[in-house]
Amino acid sequence: MTGTAEQMKGRAGRLARLMPSGPSTAARTPFVLLVVLLLAGGLISLLLLNSALNEGSFRLSKLKRETTELTDEQQALQRDVDKYSEPDALERRARELGMVPGGSPAFLDPDGKVRGVPERATAQPSPAAPPEPEASAAGPASPSGSVPPSPSPSPSTAPAAPAPTTPTPTSSGR
Repeated sequence: MTGTAEQMKGRAGRLARLMPSGPSTAARTPFVLLVVLLLAGGLISLLLLNSALNEGSFRLSKLKRETTELTDEQQALQRDVDKYSEPDALERRARELGMVPGGSPAFLDPDGKVRGVPERATAQPSPAAPPEPEASAAGPASPSGSVPPSPSPSPSTAPAAPAPTTPTPTSSGR
């Protein structure tokens, strides 16, 4: 039995000489620290990447919402433009401003000759009755812009009728 114990000591002694216990603990510490630091760095980088992706997702949803709102606003504005561009609306607004339909046009040739017969535009009774009640329903503030004042400028233009006819075709030609 003592022989086996001595052999074990001999084997343990040889193994102890091959793998010393002191330096191996010192060699393991930097390796363990390196592995822990790499794992911690990887975890932190994953968290940063995840938060950056979430921020991009929130920004994308916000931009989509703004795009939808702006598209709705653009469509509403286009409907307003279409409504104001209708011929009936244009005629009504022109009459509210005191404009009257023009007669047959006259044109000036490059050499100065007048082509066509120039006529003075006169106020005709409005075929559409609804604009007049709207103007009278608006109150006393709008009679100055309604149809009745347009006859008053025509008497003031009546004395101007004997004026030379050359400026008149230029005005009605535009």
